[in-house]
Amino acid sequence: MTINLKKGGKINLTKEKPGLKNLLVGLGWDTNQFDTGADFDLDASAFVCGANGRCRSEADFVFYGNLEHESGAVIHSGDNKVGGDGSEDSDEEEIQLDLSKVPSYVEKIAFTVTIYDAVKRRQNFGQVSNAYIRVVDRDSGEELVRYDLGEDFSIETAIVAAEIYKNAGEWRFNAIGSGFQGGLAALCRHYGLDADSE
Repeated sequence: MTINLKKGGKINLTKEKPGLKNLLVGLGWDTNQFDTGADFDLDASAFVCGANGRCRSEADFVFYGNLEHESGAVIHSGDNKVGGDGSEDSDEEEIQLDLSKVPSYVEKIAFTVTIYDAVKRRQNFGQVSNAYIRVVDRDSGEELVRYDLGEDFSIETAIVAAEIYKNAGEWRFNAIGSGFQGGLAALCRHYGLDADSE
C-alpha cells in the first residue's frame, strides 16, 4: 500500500519494510509546452551527502553526466529529453538505489529536479504541473511512498523534491519540496560543489 506524504512528511522506510535493499526512485512531471515556445528538458539528479549535508566531491553528484556513483549504490537511468508526456504513473526519469552498497560516510541522498537552460528558454517550475517523486521496492514492485509536489512553485528553476536519509541505522524518506532560483548551479553550491552558473 502506497503512503502519500505532504510537504515535510517523513516515513521510516526500513522499519515499514524490514530487509529493504533495492529501491527505485521515480520522478515525473507534465509541462505546459506552449508557454515559451521551447521544449522543456527537466533533469533528475541525486546528491550523495555526508553528515554535514554536503557532497565530498563531484563523484557524489549523480546526474545525466555521471550516471553511476563510484560505490554502485546510486544509478541514474539517463536523460529523458522528451519528458512530461502526461501519462499516469509514467516516471520521466528514475534513479536506482542499493542500500547495501551505500558507503558508511553517507548520511543522506537528496533527489532534485532542474530545468535545463531555463534562463535562455525563459522557463520555470510555474510552467510545470503534476510533479511527483515516488519510491518503489524493486524486489517486489510495490510502491512504498509517493509525494506529489503540488503547484507551489512560480519562478524557481530547481527543486529539491525529497531525500532519503539515515537515522539510528534506519533509512527514512523526507518530502522536502524546496524551490531554488539559479538552476543546477544553485543546487550544486547548496550541496558544497563548485558549478558554473547557467
